[in-house]
Amino acid sequence: MMATLRALAEPSRFQIVELLRDGPRPVGDMAQRLRLRQPQVSKHLRVLGDAGLVEFRVDAQRRIYALRPAPLQELEVWLERYRSLWEDNFQRLDTLLEELKTGEKKRRGLRR
Repeated sequence: MMATLRALAEPSRFQIVELLRDGPRPVGDMAQRLRLRQPQVSKHLRVLGDAGLVEFRVDAQRRIYALRPAPLQELEVWLERYRSLWEDNFQRLDTLLEELKTGEKKRRGLRR
């Protein structure tokens, strides 16, 4: 998982993953869309490949890259452990807002 996080920490690599989310792409297409030179994109793809995030297939003279879901699923499992923290905070906020709303209604009733 640490390799996944390190690979995604670099903005260009993160953008490459975002592009590949829509489906497999050749290196040249990614270079054009990201406005990077092809060798730069290839280096980023090598890092993403070493982290297990992408794989490629050869199509004539081109390499077509695609996302590998396993590292992202591993990241999702890790994040899931922290989801309850956010849900608990949101639940407490909902409770507080409801208490404030109820208290405001009571105050309005006393003023009449």
